[in-house]
Amino acid sequence: MCARKYSISSDENNMTTEKTYLYGPVPSRRLGLSLGVDVVPYKICSIDCIYCQLGRTTEKTIERRDLVPMEKVLAELKDKLAKGLKADFITFSGSGEPTLNIRLGDFIEAVKDLTDIKIAVLTNGTLLYREDVRADCAKADVVLPSLDAADEATFAKINRPHSQISIENHVEGLCAFRKQFAGQIWLEVFIVKGINSSQGHIVRFKKLIERIKPDRIQLNTAVRPTTLTDVKRLEPSALEKIANQLGAKAEVIADFQPADYGKSIERDAEDVLSMLKRRPCSLEDICSGLGLTRNEVLKYIAHFQQEGCVDSQQRQGKVFFKAVI
Repeated sequence: MCARKYSISSDENNMTTEKTYLYGPVPSRRLGLSLGVDVVPYKICSIDCIYCQLGRTTEKTIERRDLVPMEKVLAELKDKLAKGLKADFITFSGSGEPTLNIRLGDFIEAVKDLTDIKIAVLTNGTLLYREDVRADCAKADVVLPSLDAADEATFAKINRPHSQISIENHVEGLCAFRKQFAGQIWLEVFIVKGINSSQGHIVRFKKLIERIKPDRIQLNTAVRPTTLTDVKRLEPSALEKIANQLGAKAEVIADFQPADYGKSIERDAEDVLSMLKRRPCSLEDICSGLGLTRNEVLKYIAHFQQEGCVDSQQRQGKVFFKAVI
């Protein structure tokens, strides 16, 4: 049974499907109330993680390009600010790898000219071996890169990187960024049960983390729906044990509790559940039908799954979600 009741919206025909580049603000366990800025089209990335909640990478690349219209993104943000935006962070993340946008640094500078809200970059960190990427990311207040493997074989299995990215240049990029960045680095380590969760892996992680010197080490696991249905999450107690081994800077960020959504976004959650009560839908069906971003929809689905309101099934290689009535 669902802990909360959600009504079926009566004016779904009024939903907009216009392209938007901002999502939220949404509650984030890492960043508080975060307004997302999506500067990369779905799903352009330098890697293709087995646990990615957004689906398979459609274009795997390390080429930086001008990928979205900057003026439209900033106009959308100005509108949000004019309406009294309240957020702890404005976060560059979204539907792909944000550092692939060659104008990321320009975006950050432009946002800083508009507001005093802190800026975060949520990145897989694989392009930080490049000087231009480090220079762009260094303009932010907080950078949140990832490290999911401590050896080449595991890196290939979990992250499935572009052919020119190795675990060593990934780690070297993180180390180089630490030397030049005075802001906060919050390193996410995603643990997949049975792949990178052994004691040997944790020991190797610790050695790499000592080289990287992040301000925080944040442990995550497969709480939300993943691209591959056989990706296994690690239990909370096991994550806490790993955090203790990695030291005082380590914390568990995997959110096993139902989300506490405020009134400002409750309507969107109601619309998602309403749609799933009618028929099974893929992630793409929900996004196109309701004009929501993938990140927004996935947060709602994760919440409903934790409350037992929604389950999923795979059909012909695609995951479909359906309300449990």
